[in-house]
Amino acid sequence: MIKATLEVFADNLGDSDGSARFSPSRIKTELLSGLTVALALVPEAVAFALVAGVHPLVGLYAAFMVGLITTVFGGRPGMISGATGALAVVMVALVAQHGVEYLFATVVLMGIIQILAGIFHLGKFIRLVPHPVMLGFVNGLAIVIFIAQLTQFQYEAPDGVRDWMTGVPLYTMIALVALTMAIIWIMPKITNVVPAPLVGIAVVAGIVIAFGIDVPRVGDLASIEGGLPDFHIPMVPLTLETLRIILPYALILAAIGLIESLLTLNLVSEITHETGGASKECIAQGASNLVTGFFGGMGGCAMIGQSMINMKSGGRTRLSGISAALFLLAFILFASSLIEQIPLAALVGVMFMVVIGTFAWRSLTILRRIPLMDTLVMILVTIVTVWHDLAIDVIVGVIVSALAYAWSNATRIHARTETTEDGAKVYQIEGPLFFGSTNGFTTFFDPRNDPDTVIVDFMESRVVDQSALQAIEALASKYEAEGKNLQLRHLSPDCHKLLKRAGQLMVDSDDDPHYGVAVDYEVKTGILGGGH
Repeated sequence: MIKATLEVFADNLGDSDGSARFSPSRIKTELLSGLTVALALVPEAVAFALVAGVHPLVGLYAAFMVGLITTVFGGRPGMISGATGALAVVMVALVAQHGVEYLFATVVLMGIIQILAGIFHLGKFIRLVPHPVMLGFVNGLAIVIFIAQLTQFQYEAPDGVRDWMTGVPLYTMIALVALTMAIIWIMPKITNVVPAPLVGIAVVAGIVIAFGIDVPRVGDLASIEGGLPDFHIPMVPLTLETLRIILPYALILAAIGLIESLLTLNLVSEITHETGGASKECIAQGASNLVTGFFGGMGGCAMIGQSMINMKSGGRTRLSGISAALFLLAFILFASSLIEQIPLAALVGVMFMVVIGTFAWRSLTILRRIPLMDTLVMILVTIVTVWHDLAIDVIVGVIVSALAYAWSNATRIHARTETTEDGAKVYQIEGPLFFGSTNGFTTFFDPRNDPDTVIVDFMESRVVDQSALQAIEALASKYEAEGKNLQLRHLSPDCHKLLKRAGQLMVDSDDDPHYGVAVDYEVKTGILGGGH
């Protein structure tokens, strides 16, 4: 009976194909991994809530609700979601100007936008993120996590100014961090019965509590004691003015949350060698934020750092994420006094090991072996991640990569010419014809001095967009003005339909290529610009 129950439980909580059958050993590993993640979530959620200018419980409730809902319904088992710094830095201006109720309303609208993004399958566009951008993002995030931990080596002076530790407090903090890291590194070589990060936290916490060592603890950040989150409709006026205030923030938060979540999805999928559902993840993230906004939470998204802790601790199924959320709620309800005694040094040591595991060290060894532009993109994304924003860096990287790709293809187009026996001149176009190469395309031709019959052969080319169609139309007009016969060969049927003036100049053949042209509605209706 127990075995049958475990098998059903496994099918529901394992991978989508039901392949992850739970054994008692697997359940233990998942639960302990969830406990480790929950311990690491506490200071993060509190810190991000303080950054956003809200009560620590607002961050803790978000970590619990977002983590639970996305784990149950998300696109990749093993991912951890919660309150994040990337969202907190955007929220702080909204809270400062309009108050926390507007934040809750914004989180609700953010969730609706993310659900719509999932329904319309916008998550698939994450595949447009090039690999150098991914490497730069991961490296930048590792640096951001490292820098964030350095604040734990500061203290608040009586005058309210934060300053760096010195002397014995600093040395004690460093020693405890180093001890935690050493335990995490050594434990897997001895046994995997208990996740190494959990052992590190437990041992260091035991030493600090047993010997009464005076070091910063979780309780020094804020009290985490609280009750169950209550249903709460955001107290904001239901007016267009309210929508005008919250919509820009909701769009930015939705975009940042989805980008970070989908990148985390890809990263976890690479580790587990299993693909994740992007659209499913978008809907889950949106649903979690929609619910969180009605229960007094600050919203959230996937967390790469905590997801890496889960992976390192052996968590591979939904059970680890569910247990992490439930452990976090238990901390708030029943164990706040105990959790507040955990030294921050132990959690810093765990996060430092996450940094080491997250940073793509191999990217440093391939810098001289990959194209220069890929190297520059990787470095650029890393810098933008560290100095600006976790979502802007990806957008910048994609734009720069796209421009570099367009420039590379723009320089690939060229033409070979030959003259037939009857005196016609043939231009054999090679390379893609699109907006970036149209200027080079037009320089190949000499309508005034060319013979009466000119043939343009596109067998080795491809017409890509409206700009390319317009360039062909303009070329046809020039030869028409000179009273010369222009023939266009080896264009796709789609080009035949879209080209108006030049359409009558095409020569059909059995080996015409078949491909579509990326054009907008106006082109498909024959409006190519220039009055054609």
